[in-house]
Amino acid sequence: MHDPVDVVVPVKELRRAKSRLAPAVADLPGDDADREHAHRALALALARDTLRAARAAAGTGRLVVVTAEPAVTLAGAGEPHEVVRDTGGGLNAAVRLGARHLRPSAHGPTAALQADLPALRPAELDDALARAAALFADGAERVFVADHAGTGTTLLVAAAGRALRPRFGPGSAGAHAASGAVALDGDWPGLRGDVDTVADLARARGLGAGPETSAWLTPVMARR
Repeated sequence: MHDPVDVVVPVKELRRAKSRLAPAVADLPGDDADREHAHRALALALARDTLRAARAAAGTGRLVVVTAEPAVTLAGAGEPHEVVRDTGGGLNAAVRLGARHLRPSAHGPTAALQADLPALRPAELDDALARAAALFADGAERVFVADHAGTGTTLLVAAAGRALRPRFGPGSAGAHAASGAVALDGDWPGLRGDVDTVADLARARGLGAGPETSAWLTPVMARR
């Protein structure tokens, strides 16, 4: 069994999160305020399902959420977790902030996990972390998991004593590889299943989304 991996999950402010999912709520009944509320609820459901799966993984140690949202917003998902106030600067800055929070007492590997993986299975995360540990034993310093499109990154893991050096954003898989991180190879549809578009959301539903995303989708799909 590998050492527990401390995991940082950056959760974007809900009112600004997942702008490309706007079409998912465009035809919902109500006014603009109602649709904005539904959009925020969807972004929150994605994050809460991700946190719940991350906490349930046997290989996860401390779970740190970096967000500008009130701590109570994420209460009941992935607990126990620690909340660090996001001070701005974007996704990579949030990951570095979470890593600094861990650093004074962190002795094992650290990871950054995207917060939009509603179909993530704990066993997938455990398998990826175990493969990361094997590569670290062979001398690798950082590893990553590419998303289902092969261009983005859903998980970045650094060996004990090594910095994460996040390169999240467009083309992040290539950016992480160029920075020396090793791509992990595994059949992990939920771990690779980040949700940025309506097509991604449908894919997650087909894989079996977590309870909160499924609860959000059920009345929406009933209207279509």
